[in-house]
Amino acid sequence: MQALLNAAIPDHEADAFRPPRVEEPLYLDSAVEWCFGGLSHWDAEHYLFIAERGYLYEHNFAFFPLLPVILRGLAETLLWPLSGWLSVRGRLLLAVAVGNSALFLLSAVALYAMSRVVLQDRRLALLSSLLYCLTPANVFMTSGYSESLFAALTFGGLFLLEKGFTFRACLALGIATAARSNGLVNIGFLLYLPSLNALSQIRAYRTTTTGRGKALRYAWVVARLLVTSLLGTGLIALPFCAFQYYGYRTFCTPSTALERVPPALVSLARRKGYRMPDENGPPPLWCMRPLPLLYSHIQDVYWDVGFLRYFELKQIPNFLLALPMASLGIMAAYAYYQANPDMCLRLGLWESARRRLDKPTPGFFNPKVFVYVVHSTALLIFGTLCMHVQVLTRFLASSTPVPFWISAHLLLLNEPLLHRRKTSVPNVQLRAHDTSRSGATNPLHNPVSALLPHWRNCSATTQCILGYFLSYWVLGLALHCNFLPWT
Repeated sequence: MQALLNAAIPDHEADAFRPPRVEEPLYLDSAVEWCFGGLSHWDAEHYLFIAERGYLYEHNFAFFPLLPVILRGLAETLLWPLSGWLSVRGRLLLAVAVGNSALFLLSAVALYAMSRVVLQDRRLALLSSLLYCLTPANVFMTSGYSESLFAALTFGGLFLLEKGFTFRACLALGIATAARSNGLVNIGFLLYLPSLNALSQIRAYRTTTTGRGKALRYAWVVARLLVTSLLGTGLIALPFCAFQYYGYRTFCTPSTALERVPPALVSLARRKGYRMPDENGPPPLWCMRPLPLLYSHIQDVYWDVGFLRYFELKQIPNFLLALPMASLGIMAAYAYYQANPDMCLRLGLWESARRRLDKPTPGFFNPKVFVYVVHSTALLIFGTLCMHVQVLTRFLASSTPVPFWISAHLLLLNEPLLHRRKTSVPNVQLRAHDTSRSGATNPLHNPVSALLPHWRNCSATTQCILGYFLSYWVLGLALHCNFLPWT
């Protein structure tokens, strides 16, 4: 679809990063560019350029290194037999299509596994994962962006953390931070979930042990919590810190000269005002700051990112673009608070005696969901106030499962065509079943695709949710692949 839309619609002349091609094209480059060229636009150009040339320009450091490393690895290993027919750029573009498709599949599987553990409702987990496969951020999951990679690592790491595999979870979440800077926010899960487990153990010891043994057990639980939190936080934050140190060394103590860089790339830097590391030039001013963070400098200077900077009349269309995803986040927070006001006020860390005697309700209002709603709300507030708001769709869709959980919850709550039979079969099914020739009932395995032929009979809630998902799915391909605003 992106190839056809890219061919049918002329590219918009956007002020985007478009580095010159300094490598001679080979036989199959034009064919690969025609098939997958729509996946290389906007920020994808940065990732492809970094994978090919390294971190040559200062603003390239806004894009973290894990995806370029993976793309270059695929180009030099799995796709190496094509090196006689495809240039490095062509193999990288092919690696984007192959790699991100596989990573998106892994992220969907990880989301389903995590949803099963957290929601404790197999049908809701299934429907959430199917909606994720129609994510409004679809084009960013497929093109040369790090969203699919980050989602796979984040959902997989949170699944491991929920299952109690803390060290492996920290490794996954730490690697996720090497893909995107907002991986640092996942430290909150590492601090919260082990604390919840520690409080549960303390409550159990309070009723089963006495005297000195109780004090020793308390001390052991607290010590283990502190060690886990400190080591885990360091492990998750290490890739971010290492990357910032690499940026500092590259520009503040440079060891390369511009004479070693292809002239076409130097000419682009001078024409566009891009800073390049030069051992013969003065260091940039940000190097003199008490905390010389290159990432903060880039966001401020190159993208004008900051608190309330995007609140301008001319940005109203971008706020409207982000409104559906923001609405899902607001509805999730409001509905969860309405269902669990006491637990929210207690931050989910302890419950009343009466609540502890009750069996937790499976589904979206499960106590386990609390920390995910808080995480989603924090991302929503930060993204609205401090970021380019139009990126909110892909920002939330790749970082939190809450938009898909609340969407599936609303469908099951308001769609008469869906019902939830008490059966061991995990599939959400329609009331109307397919009937085989033998007359036996054949359940429909995918409720999302099964709802579409019955669109006119669906509830208004279903039409709004599926309409939003499907329209953004198609519009994203059409606009993004032609350098039109959909970033």
